[in-house]
Amino acid sequence: MKQRTLGQGLTVSALGLGCMGMSEFYGQGDDGESTATLHRALDLGVTFLDTADIYGPFTNERLVGTAIAGRRDEIVLATKFGVERRPDGTRVGVNGRPGYLRQACDASLQRLGVDHIDLYYQHRVDPSVPIEETWGALAELVAAGKVRHLGISEAAPAEVRRAHAVHPITAGQYEYSLFTRDIEDELLPLFRELGIGLVAYSPLGRGFLTGAITSAGQLDATDFRASNPRFQGENFTANRALAAGVEEIARDKGVTPAQLALAWVLIQGEDVVPIPGTKRRAYLEQNVAALDIALTRDELAALEKAAPKGAVAGDRYPAATLPRITS
Repeated sequence: MKQRTLGQGLTVSALGLGCMGMSEFYGQGDDGESTATLHRALDLGVTFLDTADIYGPFTNERLVGTAIAGRRDEIVLATKFGVERRPDGTRVGVNGRPGYLRQACDASLQRLGVDHIDLYYQHRVDPSVPIEETWGALAELVAAGKVRHLGISEAAPAEVRRAHAVHPITAGQYEYSLFTRDIEDELLPLFRELGIGLVAYSPLGRGFLTGAITSAGQLDATDFRASNPRFQGENFTANRALAAGVEEIARDKGVTPAQLALAWVLIQGEDVVPIPGTKRRAYLEQNVAALDIALTRDELAALEKAAPKGAVAGDRYPAATLPRITS
């Protein structure tokens, strides 16, 4: 498995595995197949695993923890805090208070069955708590040995700078794909200025870039995409047309659309690590094969024409849950 280095010298597999969909948001899960997928990932060298306390909620960390038992030394384990939920799934809100994050870290360690977290992200920034207070408490977790590296997700550029001034940020986790390139304007240059790696979530455009979703009617009520703006009405029609253009290029190259989309993300820099999510071994193996795909200048130009920056229709999330990254 090829390796890449994020900030602060953290070396990870060049492709990670997003584990969220194994437990929630993308339809019904199957713990048996998910566990098999996690084991297969480790066997293939995909050792950068990403979870969060809210996934499930809480059940995804337990699933990952059980699956990695006995193989901890092989893994770079990432989880997150900051979006508070009750066990019944009720969303409480964003919480960046020091007391809360200390409790959240201890709870994640227990669920994962580990004595430290390799990369601990602030999942969302709490606008009611100065980020310096949150990151001061996070720095204490590093000093205590509970956490090795710190990350941030969906923070605005000014917030990234303020957090980084308190304790160096190893990685920023943001949505990044052919369909979502907003971070190229300010955030990606900022990361490179500060020496922060980019962990790209949803590098397959939440499934649009796999070619598997041809009708919004395919999505059942347990799939959060059913209420996502990009998967509704005229937005779906427009985005499906963009995806079809990517699929045509993939056919000409003899690869799957997902592999082509991942190859595009991978070519954006050695400091960029995509973490496509899957709960099936077959898709995992296809994704890993993308690491061996080279793209020519002509192919990159064709992709730019098929899915131009900013062409995707609709917001990334419903308005009520849209991450605040522009302030």
